[in-house]
Amino acid sequence: MDIISALHGNTYPGRGIFIGRSPNNEKAVIAYFIMGRSENSRNRVFVSDGEGVRTKACDPSKMKDPSLVIYSAVRRINGCTVVTNGDQTDTVCDFIAEGKSFEAALRTRTFEPDAPNFTPRISGIVFPDGSYRLSILKANDPEGKEARRIFWNYEDPSPGKGHLIHTYEHDGDPLPSFEDEPREIDISSENPEVLALEIWSALDSENKVSLYCAAIDIKTGIISGFIINKNEECA
Repeated sequence: MDIISALHGNTYPGRGIFIGRSPNNEKAVIAYFIMGRSENSRNRVFVSDGEGVRTKACDPSKMKDPSLVIYSAVRRINGCTVVTNGDQTDTVCDFIAEGKSFEAALRTRTFEPDAPNFTPRISGIVFPDGSYRLSILKANDPEGKEARRIFWNYEDPSPGKGHLIHTYEHDGDPLPSFEDEPREIDISSENPEVLALEIWSALDSENKVSLYCAAIDIKTGIISGFIINKNEECA
């Protein structure tokens, strides 16, 4: 399945992480997108932050609650690239800096406190050798009394293949959390701009907000990224 087929027609997958290996097996590829239904969620852009990316309010005067929408989405630490849909990015980076694990960091966190949706926290990490892991932290019951913490480990990624995870299965009220395994996706190019344009074209035109794609050279660690913002005037 390609990335367009995986996302096209789904009006609200929410926020999504895609990680994989380039067709030539020389680069790790990552993508992160955000969508929004409310004014608060749509009032954002991605901006570069060193080798990473963070969210920023497009119009600060309209930002009602920054707690779940303003955060570092992508950071690099000790040769690793961390991508998440919230401030757990910082939690993971703090643990990695102390020699601890991705899993240990996320076991200290839970889903977002936005009842009745209980938005899952999704996270990914790419290691210097190009291997990667994904995680979802989501409510295990409709009342949000218990969390499920699920991890996937991809130690030997196949060239031209990646895995996609997003917060919601589709639109709804309340929003249904992502189910099953990360979707295996074919990767057509190691060029982050090409991949970004493919994903952007597949996302719902009304609800998409921002997208970041990057390619990490496995030999050198050099990262090249590409950002698309619906609110281009604020970037």
